[in-house]
Amino acid sequence: MAKWGEGDPRWIVEERADATNVNNWHWTERDATNWSSEKLKELLMGLQVENEEGKCEITEVSKVEGEASINNRKGKLIFFYEWNLKASWSGTSKSGIKYKGNIEVPNLSDENDMDDLDISVSLCKDEPETELFSLMRSEGVQKIRTALASYVDFLKTEFTQGMILPTANGMTKQTAQATTKSNKTQIGSCSTAPPPSNTGVKIPTCKFSLKDTFLTSPDDLYRVFLNQEMVQAFTRSGAVVEPERGGKFRLLDGNVNGEFQELVPEQKIVMKWRFNSWPCEHYATVTLTFTDKGNETELKIDCRAVPENEEERTRDGWQRYYCHAIKQTFGYGARLC
Repeated sequence: MAKWGEGDPRWIVEERADATNVNNWHWTERDATNWSSEKLKELLMGLQVENEEGKCEITEVSKVEGEASINNRKGKLIFFYEWNLKASWSGTSKSGIKYKGNIEVPNLSDENDMDDLDISVSLCKDEPETELFSLMRSEGVQKIRTALASYVDFLKTEFTQGMILPTANGMTKQTAQATTKSNKTQIGSCSTAPPPSNTGVKIPTCKFSLKDTFLTSPDDLYRVFLNQEMVQAFTRSGAVVEPERGGKFRLLDGNVNGEFQELVPEQKIVMKWRFNSWPCEHYATVTLTFTDKGNETELKIDCRAVPENEEERTRDGWQRYYCHAIKQTFGYGARLC
């Protein structure tokens, strides 16, 4: 049974073997160290930030020291990773003056939340003070944090392809449960390889609507769904959000993804939306309608083409891990309609 997690904006997708077939489950381990090293370099190299003072860019990833592995035991993917990273950055002011500095991340680990990462940015010795240093310490650090969150996301989705376990009926199925050793959070991930049984099969779907009210303006609430930093704040995890028509979004360590189809500022957002565990390429259509009610905003959520067996999970998820999380994070609390 699939369900959203309790007490954390993530969810569990459980697969259990029949009690008489417990010995069919095996322990396997995959070393992710080399793959992780290359992925971290790929995500960090060339990362840029820019403002009216000039532009900064990561020019070298000089140290990627550590290890990563994935253990597959009784239907659970258990992720271990620990990295010490060093990089160099350069900045060029609008007047053409160049500056150099260093970046250090000593504690990228499954034991630490992404918000707790120590990301140290410094200027090289004898470099004069510059506003570009402030730019790297603010926007630069945020971009680095987002890139490292993407690494964890890719580790739990892209790298786990092919980690297959036998099930009780003898068929093989991609495991869909992950555990980190720090807080035992279990994160569902779907098989990235399309399951043959879903190909070309029409699945029964349903539709439902929800209403909620928020003590804020339509403009502010509309922005919450499109601003990447705000999405990361209320989901408490890495996110990629491209706030434009046709723009992609990827939330909650890749477990939710989709595409924006229509954006009407302060009024409406229409999106293709899916859990990663749904049949491949199947999307629901979710329409968010924002209505100004004076001192508060009414949000109507229309979900269509939701797989019938996912209705309860999807409804509960939108209520608890979108609406409730947004109210709790930004103080927009109001009575549920």
